[in-house]
Amino acid sequence: MKTDDPATDAPRGGALRNPMVWLIVGLPALVIVAAFVTLAIAIRSGGSDALPDDVKRTAQIQTTDLGPDAFAAAEKLSAVIRIEERAIDILPASGELLKTDDVRKRPVRLSLQHPTRAADDRELELRPVAHGWRVDDTLDLSHDWRVQLVGADARWRLHGRLPKATRATLLQPALDTQTSADARAADAPAGEPSADPSASPAAPARP
Repeated sequence: MKTDDPATDAPRGGALRNPMVWLIVGLPALVIVAAFVTLAIAIRSGGSDALPDDVKRTAQIQTTDLGPDAFAAAEKLSAVIRIEERAIDILPASGELLKTDDVRKRPVRLSLQHPTRAADDRELELRPVAHGWRVDDTLDLSHDWRVQLVGADARWRLHGRLPKATRATLLQPALDTQTSADARAADAPAGEPSADPSASPAAPARP
């Protein structure tokens, strides 16, 4: 018998034919799948701390060793990284230390850090050449790189950023000269005078 109620006359296909049921079930399931995908990407990228600096743990606090940065700032060191088609060059820019045979005749270590994927980081050793240091290699310039240059004896370290599609950039100490002087003074044993030549001499005691 036909009734006047449209809801009664509608075909009865069960709950699975109702779009609202699929919407209620599908959205939470999609969120769960997205969470697992995000977790997998984070694990494969090597974690959130992709910096290769030597890190000391003191009372559960991570502190980076700034000694090489302070030394480079005190010596006023800087260099230029230049990317060619099949080679990567480091050219000394300032600092007498980079001109000495002790430094120029030894290799340097170049770290190229991918902005998002630690698995794509590069570690290269550059050999001495007439104009500085060089390695025969290629570099993808479709994205930025964080650059770190370390001497053979690890006494000095320079940092920089190579922007996308750029073939050269300046590498400098992470600390400025004043910060470097403060760091050296803090590391000096108690009772020793400051090594900063700009420090004013102590006033003589009055008779």
